[in-house]
Amino acid sequence: MIIIDSSGWLHYFMNGDLAEPYSEYLTKRFGEIITPSIVLYEVYKKLRREVDEEMLEDCLSQLEKTNLVEFSPDLSYRAAELSLEHRLAMADSIIYATAEAYDAKLVTSDKDFKNLPSVEYISPEERTSDAF
Repeated sequence: MIIIDSSGWLHYFMNGDLAEPYSEYLTKRFGEIITPSIVLYEVYKKLRREVDEEMLEDCLSQLEKTNLVEFSPDLSYRAAELSLEHRLAMADSIIYATAEAYDAKLVTSDKDFKNLPSVEYISPEERTSDAF
């Protein structure tokens, strides 16, 4: 099982600088991908501002084919602990707690996750901009 961080989905959907490395993960069966509800929020918010309604619906349709995980009390408490332990922002700690709870690899280019266990880090040096 894997979790794709919000930036990965955005690179993929918007053909960003790291779309190709993320597409290697996102072309797998959607049944292997876990998506925390906070990722839905972050991706929807960015796409809503940037793309037309048809593209937005297409992207959301793909996201909704994955295994969606709601933010439960147990995840809330664990996310808070991980935030304190690793100095993660709220959304990052929720994503990381979800990965931990489902024994999933987190695929990301967010440097805040770079040295954490079970993280597949895609180097941001490959980017030509910080659009996401």
